[in-house]
Amino acid sequence: MGRVRRTVTRLADGRELIYFDRCERPGRDAVDTRPAGGPPPVSELRYDPLLEEWVTIAAHRQGRTFLPGEDACPLCPSAPGRPTEIPAADYEVVVLENRFPTFQPGATGGRCEVVCFSPDHHASFADLPPQQVRTVIEAWADRTAELSALPGVEQVFCFENRGEEIGVTLRHPHGQIYAYPFVPPRTRQMLAAVRRHAERTGGDLFAELLAAEREAGTRVVAANELWTAFVPHAARWPFEVHLYPHRRVPDICALEEAERDAFAALYLDVLGRFDRLFGRPMPYVAAWHQAPVRHERELAYLHLRLFSIRRAADRLKYLAGSESAMGAFINDVRPEEAARLLRAAGD
Repeated sequence: MGRVRRTVTRLADGRELIYFDRCERPGRDAVDTRPAGGPPPVSELRYDPLLEEWVTIAAHRQGRTFLPGEDACPLCPSAPGRPTEIPAADYEVVVLENRFPTFQPGATGGRCEVVCFSPDHHASFADLPPQQVRTVIEAWADRTAELSALPGVEQVFCFENRGEEIGVTLRHPHGQIYAYPFVPPRTRQMLAAVRRHAERTGGDLFAELLAAEREAGTRVVAANELWTAFVPHAARWPFEVHLYPHRRVPDICALEEAERDAFAALYLDVLGRFDRLFGRPMPYVAAWHQAPVRHERELAYLHLRLFSIRRAADRLKYLAGSESAMGAFINDVRPEEAARLLRAAGD
């Protein structure tokens, strides 16, 4: 794994936990002293034949931990008399199997993991130093490779939900990884469009969209030699930014060292702009779109989509009738104006 040290252990109930560190740190042999407990209840996959989509019924998640105070946060490091999900007294980045998983090996198939970005309960991803972002990237790459090798996994999805407005249930800075036992609808739809475009023209639709945005420049928010961040021409969300590497790769694992360094710098820049836009923490979803494990990998183009439901300082974008019932989005902010505002929110 290059410059990052990986230490694997298990919690009392058998779930896997992995520490990712740039240097050797004490406490990686700390033991989970909590009662072992039992396995989580099983989710159920149901198929909707009208939409040709899978729906996961995970009723046990109704009882998951909901917005605990800092003194009861399960993702903070353990302290004397207060054991948590992380046995060590400190950490840099940690990945662990989710205690309330949507997908489980042997049941629905797949797997769900939690990625703790920092031991600091009050931090956010935008607060991380570039070196720590690089450790997170190494963790994403490691988990993408390992989860892709599991039987029945069809796509690995790394993402972060940030902000109570988005619906987070834990305030501690963290993200998640879903190893889906199917290819999700959005991926299938995108790859079908790319395939049809290639059959008609012989071109790569992803690469052409990136080239067009870079040439136009009106919606580019920030860029460096290896990545470009832009508001897409047909943005669905009030503030939506896509980050593309200039080289086409299928997944995070395929990024070279220089590309990982360049992403860390650009992503921190864009997240800072989001938070400065309205002078308050911006709720967002950050979603990595990676190639499926087996399905048309040659058509995929790794990119990250960052979007917020906040459309003004005191207003949120709700998915109402048109979006929720019909899937037809209506955006209140012109993409060009969103890009202009985000460019103006630079340092």
